[in-house]
Amino acid sequence: MQLKVLAIVLAGGKGTRLFPLTKDRAKPAVPFGGKYRIVDFVLSNLINSGIHSIYVLIQFRSQSLLQHLTDGWSLGGALGHQFVIPVPAQMRSAGESWYRGTADAIAQNLNLLEQAQPDVVVVFGADHIYRMNIREMINFHAAKGAVATIAALPTEKKWAGEFGVIEAEEDGKVVAFHEKDPNAPTIPGRPDHIYASMGNYVFSADALMKALREDTENPDSSHDFGHDVLPKLLKDDGVYAYDFSRNTIPGEPEGKENYWRDVGTLDAYYEAQMDLRSIDPALNLYNQEWPLRTAGYADPPAKLVFNDEGRRGQAIDSILSGGCILSGGLIQNSVLSRYVRVHSGAEVHDSVILDNCEIGRGAKVRNAILAKNVRVAPGDTIGYDLEADAKKHHVTPSGLVVVDGGRSSIPVGKVTVSGIYK
Repeated sequence: MQLKVLAIVLAGGKGTRLFPLTKDRAKPAVPFGGKYRIVDFVLSNLINSGIHSIYVLIQFRSQSLLQHLTDGWSLGGALGHQFVIPVPAQMRSAGESWYRGTADAIAQNLNLLEQAQPDVVVVFGADHIYRMNIREMINFHAAKGAVATIAALPTEKKWAGEFGVIEAEEDGKVVAFHEKDPNAPTIPGRPDHIYASMGNYVFSADALMKALREDTENPDSSHDFGHDVLPKLLKDDGVYAYDFSRNTIPGEPEGKENYWRDVGTLDAYYEAQMDLRSIDPALNLYNQEWPLRTAGYADPPAKLVFNDEGRRGQAIDSILSGGCILSGGLIQNSVLSRYVRVHSGAEVHDSVILDNCEIGRGAKVRNAILAKNVRVAPGDTIGYDLEADAKKHHVTPSGLVVVDGGRSSIPVGKVTVSGIYK
């Protein structure tokens, strides 16, 4: 029997640890990989898995995310009655509150489930970078007759204190949950690894709606799936862990390790971007059998100009997005988003440059993230003197310099901004 599947994407997080990149947008709307947004990963996984009925729950600083979803994910024309629909917070709780937790976000939108009448509800977050064939997880859920299935990431035991850990039997049946416990039980047969919860779930629809109604009426609940709803569902003897390492993606080489990254900090976000530009990237954006989808921006191709000695447009081990112009500059080990302009003699090394930035003549940038619309003055440097950088910009403990789009190194009036791109 073909199961009727409804997907709920939780995309309301503030992403405070990614500030200043989240100063004007929610974490799922933060740019990634040149032309994409973080939310594109979960939506692409769902669409590629044949799941086309998707609600995206949004809340904080939602304008940028809402605009991206409207521009890039309006599927009605291609898929008929199937959809990707953003849902702002409706404040349907008794106290007319914002979402109080992951479970409360769904509970306040139970009318969507009641109207759709699905067999299975997929609840996924929108703030991780990964590839996943979600259909395989649904098939596992159905085969087990589970009321709930949790995506589980095999992780070295030394990190048990950093995750919510799932204790499971050999067949995946969940026994207990352990929150950030360094001594949490390991995976059966793998004494050096634990199952870390990925925060992605498959529920049988009836069981989910019943559990959410009960949780809403519990005054002592924090209204969170991991803390409240799933531990209670354990009593139903039907909660299972799905081993993410066994997930197979069409078009990926056999034996290649599945990719999943939590980009919750600036350093983690930077490292995940650096993963993209290697010769054999851990995350392959060029797999045409499992495409990463996004808004269809009408950008011109990237362009490298000038071939004079000492003034040659070059990009090495880097990603260049649409609209970029390298006018005699050098880019190395970096990711450039849309409409970045690099002038003659400028150099960019080991950096992430977001939309519509401009690197002036002779300027040098290294080990940095430049937020949208940053202008680096001719001859200026970023990442070469951390003590000086820290007076003007944010510098992480690892030495990564993050330049806010509101903190251009060019004095007001010296540069004509050629356009603001979302």
